[in-house]
Amino acid sequence: MKIDLNCDLGESFGVYKIGMDEEVLKYISSANVACGWHAGDSVVMGKTVEMAKKNNVAVGAHPGFPDLVGFGRRTLNVSPKELKSYVKYQVGALLAFTKAEGIKMQHVKPHGAMYNMAAKDYDLALAIAEGIKEVDESLILMGLANSEMIKAGKDIGLKVANEVFADRAYNDDGTLVSRALEGAVIHDKDLAIKRVIRMVKEGKVESINGKDIDLVPQSICIHGDNPEALEFAKNIREALLKEGIEISSL
Repeated sequence: MKIDLNCDLGESFGVYKIGMDEEVLKYISSANVACGWHAGDSVVMGKTVEMAKKNNVAVGAHPGFPDLVGFGRRTLNVSPKELKSYVKYQVGALLAFTKAEGIKMQHVKPHGAMYNMAAKDYDLALAIAEGIKEVDESLILMGLANSEMIKAGKDIGLKVANEVFADRAYNDDGTLVSRALEGAVIHDKDLAIKRVIRMVKEGKVESINGKDIDLVPQSICIHGDNPEALEFAKNIREALLKEGIEISSL
């Protein structure tokens, strides 16, 4: 069995540092690099891509809403046409840095509110998928398992990757519990590991209400801004390998 282990990185900005990117990169197989709208800047983008290359970690774009103050987690009322341009602009920005480093961009994973909105709204999901395809049809669309993003990507012929979360709670319908609610983020590494192993081996995860949800995970996300990110990455990687599950990029 194989699984991709990804993390959202490059989210520092100017003199403000978020996450422990240098350390986390030692344990993951794919990096979702912020493109300067919800987080990150040109210097951080370049440095993150360079570090990923040195660690043999695959690179993907992590586009978000233009909302630095809200870290891209606030809902923005956008049309599908606007959203498509947002995605194209940010993917294009990161493509410049991957090209400069002589590596191929692997995937695109939307961030925060953009991700959650497109998981439920097919029109927004289709706009994201079309934006990606118009830039580079070989890119993989990484989205919430069983979501509208996965459906939209498949519908227009993109490769897709079902993503699951090590450190987030699920609603009964397979969407993520809002961060505004208690219990949305899992801080217990032993619980996170237990959930991850079950998702990979059994294709199931328990919702916040105790309901089993079926899914077929292809990538596991660990949030780079989670204070436990480094410990989670290290321990989840060790647990997967111990179970005979290979860590491999998409």
